[in-house]
Amino acid sequence: MKDPLFNWLDHRAAGVLLHPTSLPGEYGIGTLNDHCYRFLDFLAEGGFKYWQICPLGPTGFGDSPYQSFSSFAGNPYLISLNALEAKHLIEHDILEELKSLPNGFVDFGGLYNAKWPVLDAVYETFVQGKKKIRPYGAFSAFKKKHADWLEPYAYFQALKAHFNGKPWYEWPEDVRSFSDAQTYPLREELSRQIDAEMFYQYLFEGQWQGVRDYANERGIQVIGDIPIFVALDSADVWQNPEYFQLDPKTFLPIAVAGCPPDYFSADGQLWGNPLYDWDALAEDDNSWWIKRLRRCFELYDVVRIDHFRGFDSYWSIPYGSETARTGEWKKGPGVDFFKSIKKKIKTCKLIAEDLGDLTDDVRILRRDTGLPGMAILQFAFGGGGDNFYLPHNLQSNSVLYPGTHDNNTSLGWYAEASDEERDHIRRYLRVDGSEIGWDLLRTAYKSVSKLVIVPMQDLMSLGSEARFNTPGEAIGNWTWRYLPQQLQALRGGTADYLKELADDSYRDGSDAVNTI
Repeated sequence: MKDPLFNWLDHRAAGVLLHPTSLPGEYGIGTLNDHCYRFLDFLAEGGFKYWQICPLGPTGFGDSPYQSFSSFAGNPYLISLNALEAKHLIEHDILEELKSLPNGFVDFGGLYNAKWPVLDAVYETFVQGKKKIRPYGAFSAFKKKHADWLEPYAYFQALKAHFNGKPWYEWPEDVRSFSDAQTYPLREELSRQIDAEMFYQYLFEGQWQGVRDYANERGIQVIGDIPIFVALDSADVWQNPEYFQLDPKTFLPIAVAGCPPDYFSADGQLWGNPLYDWDALAEDDNSWWIKRLRRCFELYDVVRIDHFRGFDSYWSIPYGSETARTGEWKKGPGVDFFKSIKKKIKTCKLIAEDLGDLTDDVRILRRDTGLPGMAILQFAFGGGGDNFYLPHNLQSNSVLYPGTHDNNTSLGWYAEASDEERDHIRRYLRVDGSEIGWDLLRTAYKSVSKLVIVPMQDLMSLGSEARFNTPGEAIGNWTWRYLPQQLQALRGGTADYLKELADDSYRDGSDAVNTI
């Protein structure tokens, strides 16, 4: 067998899954503030070597980080206003309106109305006589470095605001693509808003890189996350329509992404993302994907790609279909795609989200790429001994989770599990179920999987009230946050215990123990 393309996971380690929006703090949402740094301190104290997050891009309707306006930009909601106040870019009084936002969860509606005017005031302060303040280096240098995606994204956001939030494919014909919009008279009229949008990215970038540097200094690597597909209403598609399966006249998709009917969904899942024109991408040496991944590695140390299966084959649903039943399987780019990535990005640490009902071809693709796949302990119980996710069936080149952002917490899952599942897990782990969250964590640590990632909610022994996302439900997701005292309760005794577990199971981030 040929050597795999990517073979980077050569050590045992553990990490924590927590999206930054779930951090504590004032002003309605977790941000890149002092609480973020205290969280990283806890990771170091607990012997963790990785911090996994969800996508960091700007979100729209539904607030899902997996449906972003850009694959390259950051979410301005994550900008710490306290940090801007410390750099004299904002007066404290202007923050009073934001103090009415809740501390215990994210109120995205309230945040939309309250935070944007504050960020606009910060921009105005910056341009009116205070240009000598360089909170995160020269703004001009940032714009030059990221010109390839930054200005198109900023123009996209300015146009979206001008057209009252309508998707780009409902804009006037003259601005339905970035290339056409370049000479549109509205560009000059929107010049201030375009510059402001770029400034928000400058602030996000400066704060995020400070957080990442702090993590790396403490031996912690950041695992980012990207969905394989991008949102239809995004700067990605608006700027690069030639790389997607779009009607050249209407710019609407010819077909969209989803998954076929199965045991869980009689109609399948209709995601609605535009599909790639893989032939057009290949003719251009996959330059857009290479730019996307290079941008990812500017932000993260490791990148998890959601729906890895789509590189082998994808479910193509004719645009306008009411359900996913009408779709058909189409062949993806396969291993040639990853070979082209390898040529351009030598150090490319990727994780393949390969959950679900997989074909042999998908398994072969992951084997040939050498990418670590994923396993979920919550999926392991209630069936036979051949279940792929049972600990005795795991592969060492894998990332093991009790559950992910799409699952219930471990306590919530156990409370809602069937009698058969509960009986199976108690017998398999030889436990009484009274500490099932910690039982799963200890099992994961002792497993052969080289990397274990534990949701923050499980470390805090929280139930279903702390679930982050329920797939298929359009509202009520992405809002969970913890309070400062909850983290403080973990520091000390619990952190020491976690560090001991990491040491005893050789999850200290050093070279992997040789296995037969």
